[in-house]
Amino acid sequence: MGNDVDNWLEKSSKKILEHIGIKSGQRVLDFGCGEGNYTIPAARIVGKRGLVYGLDKDKHVLDQLMGKAKSLGLENIRTLAIPEGSKIGLDSESIDVVLLYDIVHYYYYPGEEERRKLLREVYRVLKPNAVLSLYPTHLESGAKPNLAEVEQEIAEVNFGLDSEYPEMIMLHDNKLEKGRVINFKKYGA
Repeated sequence: MGNDVDNWLEKSSKKILEHIGIKSGQRVLDFGCGEGNYTIPAARIVGKRGLVYGLDKDKHVLDQLMGKAKSLGLENIRTLAIPEGSKIGLDSESIDVVLLYDIVHYYYYPGEEERRKLLREVYRVLKPNAVLSLYPTHLESGAKPNLAEVEQEIAEVNFGLDSEYPEMIMLHDNKLEKGRVINFKKYGA
């Protein structure tokens, strides 16, 4: 990683994640965490009273994440494997914020029913009025699915649009890019 990415991880990421609603003491799920580009900064924000779950299908990157966490003295990160089927290995209503950054698109979830299962499971683990934060990549017009379709699927699971951040500098494929983050609130019980 270059200096821009390292600088983003050390400085900008904390500001951005706090802006989208991550706070001290919370429980956060970084779904599709990779090596922890969002998991590590989230763990710094939630502190010792909070907990961040990094969930990924690749055991190797989860091991790398835990190596980084250990070297940084972060003891508030737990890893989870992507579940078989659709069940996330967390209790119902146990999470304050779920990060779905560069996840809900044709490569990982090409089918509508697969996305709906994922969204229902995210809904299950989130506390009432908690936040689903979406960084929608690969959802441009003409793509299947596109952003409008994904937003409709999210609404159908009983999430409501909370806030949008259209000009954030985000990390995508270990490169900095201007991105749009959309936060949804969990409605209902």
